[in-house]
Amino acid sequence: MRLPLASGAATGAVAIALYPLFQGGAWFWTCLGAILVVTGIGMLGSRYTLPNWLVPPAQLVAVWIYLTAVFTGGKAWIGLVPTKDSVIGLAKLLGTGFADIQRFAAPVPSGTGITLLTCGGVGLIAILVDLLASRLRRAALTGLPLLALFTVPAAVASEPIMWPMFIVAALGYLGLLAADGRERITHWGRAVLVRRAPSFVAPKPASDAGTLRLSGKRIGFAAIALAILLPALLPTLEPNPLFGFGVGNGKGRGGNSISIPNPIVNLRGQLSLPNNSTVLTYTGSDSFPRYLRLYALDIFDGEQWTMKGPQGHPEDRISEGPMPPAPGQSPSMPVTQATLKVKVSDQFREPLKFLPLPYPAGRVRIEGDWRPDRDTLMVFSTMDTAGGLAYEVVTNEPQPTAEMLKAAPPAPPEINERYLQLPENLPAEIRDLARQVTERGASRYEQAIQLQEFFTKDGGFTYSLATQGHNGPALTEFLLRARTGYCEQFAASMAVLARILGIPARVAIGYTGGSNASGEWQVRTHDSHAWPELYFEDTGWLRFEPTPTGGAGQGSATVPLYTRPEIMTTGGDEPAATPTANSTDADLPNQSAGNRRDLMPDRDFGGVPVAVDEGVPVALQVGLGAVVVLLIALIPGLLRWELRARRRRSYSRATEDPPSHEEAVTPEPTGIVVVRTDRREAAVVAAWAELDDALYDYGMSRQPSESPRALARRLTEQYGFDAETSAAMARIATAVERMLFARTPGDLGSLPGDLRRVRRALAATVTRGRRIRATLLPPSTLLRARRLGTRMLDGFDRLENLRLRRPARRDA
Repeated sequence: MRLPLASGAATGAVAIALYPLFQGGAWFWTCLGAILVVTGIGMLGSRYTLPNWLVPPAQLVAVWIYLTAVFTGGKAWIGLVPTKDSVIGLAKLLGTGFADIQRFAAPVPSGTGITLLTCGGVGLIAILVDLLASRLRRAALTGLPLLALFTVPAAVASEPIMWPMFIVAALGYLGLLAADGRERITHWGRAVLVRRAPSFVAPKPASDAGTLRLSGKRIGFAAIALAILLPALLPTLEPNPLFGFGVGNGKGRGGNSISIPNPIVNLRGQLSLPNNSTVLTYTGSDSFPRYLRLYALDIFDGEQWTMKGPQGHPEDRISEGPMPPAPGQSPSMPVTQATLKVKVSDQFREPLKFLPLPYPAGRVRIEGDWRPDRDTLMVFSTMDTAGGLAYEVVTNEPQPTAEMLKAAPPAPPEINERYLQLPENLPAEIRDLARQVTERGASRYEQAIQLQEFFTKDGGFTYSLATQGHNGPALTEFLLRARTGYCEQFAASMAVLARILGIPARVAIGYTGGSNASGEWQVRTHDSHAWPELYFEDTGWLRFEPTPTGGAGQGSATVPLYTRPEIMTTGGDEPAATPTANSTDADLPNQSAGNRRDLMPDRDFGGVPVAVDEGVPVALQVGLGAVVVLLIALIPGLLRWELRARRRRSYSRATEDPPSHEEAVTPEPTGIVVVRTDRREAAVVAAWAELDDALYDYGMSRQPSESPRALARRLTEQYGFDAETSAAMARIATAVERMLFARTPGDLGSLPGDLRRVRRALAATVTRGRRIRATLLPPSTLLRARRLGTRMLDGFDRLENLRLRRPARRDA
């Protein structure tokens, strides 16, 4: 019955790896019950030698009865026997479980449906493992179903599997293999354990030591250790390593890139669609609409605006806490807090990996693994999509006054370095235009307003979708000649002119506030919009609106109040009046969607690289890994140093203390058996053990049959000790002999100095490399570690040989 027990234990050990997928542990105990049912039937089948083909069906029936009793016991006969109602109930719960799996992201709540689905799956794995191991005697093949169970959390969970779970699962599988091997041996007779008696002789030198006897357990334990340690030392090739450590570790289940269409092209496409369908709806705690941003484009290469790949850190998950603080926004800045409840349409045309959010968002409550980029506060996911989701957003909108913005200090260097970059080949006419339309002595805030008014009032610009794209020549044509375009060209042009004037700027892509319908704001595809965001220290990023608004422009676009200096307000982004309904198809140019799409550029934005958990740079990670490896390599030397210091304290104190007869415990087997000793005698044992370790570390031998005096004589002759060293070695040997055969070890006053002199003499006889090895990687410490491992493995052997025997029957 060893194999059924080992099969159940292996399945339970691997099932522990499912813990990261669930909230709470109720599911595990239910699954454990199914494993026990399968194991019990398997043990009965082995005990009564049932046909192998009969046991798996019996286990299936038993699991069915168990699931019925646990989940639909009220509909079963006497709470156990399945009935029609109980079968229908189980089927409905399974359907609910499948639906919940599609709806929830890990860790999922331990609902009844999900627990039933998990319990049934684990039960089937347990039956398959028992079939392969106990019935077909193919224990090695059980690794396939166990691996299938183990890969579920590796593929689904957002966090890597913790290495202790891997160790438990691997030990379960190794235990099953060991049980199968023991079972096969018993067919030839009873296994005899070769016990190792504790060795009280000196260790052999490395040159004479025999190779370590290999066994299945040693190979298995070594394989587990390597599987755990190697990933910590080697760079990972995938963005999601099996365990949560290693160079280049990334913990994003969805990979390190998000393939999305070009935001600019996608914006133009939505504005050009003939159908103005609803993208999302939202309600707010106040009556004001708000722009909802998707992307923040910060790179202008002279032809198009793109964005640097956002970075998401696991500690920033919005499901676990508030959003990071808005960059540049001072804690003393007055803010207006509002709450928006957003519902994204489930008919969204493409997988939406970024959340439409007002800027800046203080907290977002949503299901799934969504993470913000700390620099831009874009919220994205590599696993989930926003389509069909409902979420709640709390905004902390800054409320600057005109005086605050005029007096804003210069932006920090890191902001200027990123958001003032322009291509060197930018036409000089555009640079001159930026200075012509703004006043030379004006503040950055006043220049920003002058730029906005240049596009909306003074420059003679008109809004139209019937224009060419957004590359370099189109930008020159738009600003200097045609002055006709749509929101993307207005936003991109103002951002370029702002950077020329030294104002950090970027282009935001998203949606305007939409139109109000019975208290609910509806955002449609024609509300897709682009606008510039300009940076002001202590306030942060503020949106501006260079696109013409109203009937002659984009209908739902609004001009922020802080860009109207004549209105002295502390208000932020709220418009003075509710905007009009967004433009209909009649407002668009009289061109077909096909013709308008022909004018769009054919440049591909491609995938946006996303560092889900970039952490520290790879070079620094490699350096830290090397430091960790070095520290681990120093552990044997540190242990040897600590043991040597402890021994030195022992025999140094004993030379000053009078004899006080007590029992002393020998630190380790040193070749001397001490039955009753005092502190001075324990000091002699420590000194002799230190000498013994020094000999082993320097590759010198001590024969088991050598007496202390014989060893002293041989070392003196073999290594040519001088007179003082020879006398010191003789005094050490004499102290050991007196401890063994006399009442007291005698005078130990010179013991510390004698041992130090002999050790230096021994070190002088070996090479420098040997001395370095004896210091950093002492063989005596490694020998103790090997002996400890051997004793642990012997303990497993003794456990395997335990037998439950009935007491001998006595004759009356």
